[in-house]
Amino acid sequence: MSASPVEIQRAGVGDADAIIPLMAAFNAEEGIAWRPEPMGSALRRLLAEPNLGFVVLARDRASGAVVGYGLATFGYDLEFAGVDAFITELFVDSSLRKRGVGVALLDALVTQLRTCGAKAVHLMVRPENERARALYEGRGFGATPRVMLTKRLDAGDD
Repeated sequence: MSASPVEIQRAGVGDADAIIPLMAAFNAEEGIAWRPEPMGSALRRLLAEPNLGFVVLARDRASGAVVGYGLATFGYDLEFAGVDAFITELFVDSSLRKRGVGVALLDALVTQLRTCGAKAVHLMVRPENERARALYEGRGFGATPRVMLTKRLDAGDD
């Protein structure tokens, strides 16, 4: 088996500028409106405040360029008797897909979450994204008998 084309590492505050272009690509692929200023600021805050969560990076072994990332944030839930977490973003540059980078990022996130004491981890995936679903289901994630609903609190609507 060939060596991984990437090295996985936890991101630091200084990595924000390398992550932001990948965030823009992730949001475009997911059909999420890209708002560079507030989303970039939120990333910088996450990187500066580890109690909120963390980001892991996939760096190309040859060039050192960031070619993928995964992002996890913390919550707290009585159902799980403590800290739970959400993997809110997982993205690999299209040039390195189908080479195990997504699996490596996902495994690194889960390992770090266990180390941080999380009792459960959640993620969302579009039902039609069969490739991502296969990745997640292959790593032990499964559908729950609930539907996630969201209300934006920053929109001013009640």
